[in-house]
Amino acid sequence: MDPCPFVRVLVGNLALRIPFAAPPAGGGVHNSSFPCFAKIRLDKSPHQNAAVPLVTPEDISAAAPSPSLSARFNLSQVDLDRISGKSSVFAAARGRARLKVAVYTGRQGATCGVTSGRLLGEITVTLDLKGVVAEGGGGRAVVFHSGWIELGAKKKKKVSSSLPQLYLTVRAEPDPRFVFEFDGEPECSPQVFQVQGQMRQPVFTCKFCCRSAGDRNLSVSSMHHEPGSSRNWLSSFGSEREKTGKERKGWSVTVHDLSGSPVALASMVTPFVASTGTDRVSRSNPGAWLVLRPGDGTWKPWGRLEAWRERDGGLGYRFELLADAAMGAGINLAESTLSSTKGGTFTIDLTGAAGSPLSRSLSRSTSPGCSPRGSGDFGYSLWPFSSYRGFVMSSTVAGEGRSGRPTVEVGVQHVGCSEDAAAFVALAAAVDLSVDACRLFSHKLRKELIAPDSLR
Repeated sequence: MDPCPFVRVLVGNLALRIPFAAPPAGGGVHNSSFPCFAKIRLDKSPHQNAAVPLVTPEDISAAAPSPSLSARFNLSQVDLDRISGKSSVFAAARGRARLKVAVYTGRQGATCGVTSGRLLGEITVTLDLKGVVAEGGGGRAVVFHSGWIELGAKKKKKVSSSLPQLYLTVRAEPDPRFVFEFDGEPECSPQVFQVQGQMRQPVFTCKFCCRSAGDRNLSVSSMHHEPGSSRNWLSSFGSEREKTGKERKGWSVTVHDLSGSPVALASMVTPFVASTGTDRVSRSNPGAWLVLRPGDGTWKPWGRLEAWRERDGGLGYRFELLADAAMGAGINLAESTLSSTKGGTFTIDLTGAAGSPLSRSLSRSTSPGCSPRGSGDFGYSLWPFSSYRGFVMSSTVAGEGRSGRPTVEVGVQHVGCSEDAAAFVALAAAVDLSVDACRLFSHKLRKELIAPDSLR
């Protein structure tokens, strides 16, 4: 099946130019350190906040040291249909979206429920997305704006030296993705479907296993284990800590293709243990999963996921990509939190990293001086996994007590074979199961998550 069409709208290179006599500095003094921020919104999507650096007139002509990313918006097929008017006969501008950028002086945040900052001005850029996603899977990247624009203007026009001006680059690009849906919760050993529009085609099956305390070996009959292979990896990554009562361990999810061959595995290698004096898994002592892929008749490590419960109840996570046994530490691809009660989306997105396709595309557009460096700049000259750039994957995660069927999106450039897709599916299952693994130990788990001998 073909991938699903997606479009990414990227906003970057923000900078603000304010006349000497105008606020916020006033008195003829241009305070380049005065905080300003922008609220960026695409149609009805939630707004995103970004800092906006001030530049002085003498810096404007200087070359930017590095491009910066301020906001990104992902448009699915449903979003594109809505914008094009296919889903509504009342669409005002078919194929067009409206990007609004409002600039505020002051610091981000809210006090007593009132948003801080004073509105300095706003601009609107109209995006015609017809050429970005063409019929038949074609399309091309389009730069809709790159340069200075007066705040308060609805379209680009000749700028004046007496009004505040905003510099920004707005770019949209096609970003096709494979979409997979679990047909049930991971602990219920569901099928996994590939989705394209209204079509759903089964591609994988999942087998959840909850091993007892005395059984630490993986049981995948179609793969033999050799000395120095997966069991050594499991023991080296897993902790031997054993605490009676407050621990969860022995969970695994094996992903099989339609022929029944195992193509990916997520195994809990470090038990999820309550910290001393509490009934929660802490950040200082997280549980961990190892995601493995088949190779040379055995399992080879691909990634490591750590998860814990934050003090505010959120689920914290960190995912590292692993090279091989000779590489002691992995490379961090994702670290964030999501709501344990409401759920959220686990995402690996390296768009803001130096050397990524976005960074290169933004750098092709002229940038004002003093633009901040892109976040996540860890030097791609030393990056051993150069294929992992831009958007990589995302997976929906259900909250505690909610029936969740993860939906997984994977960038088409990161899938070269079924094992590639299966690894991301196994990772998505591990993230979803981590919500239960990090649940307070004062709460009971579903019977599917408890080893059979514990139910006797």
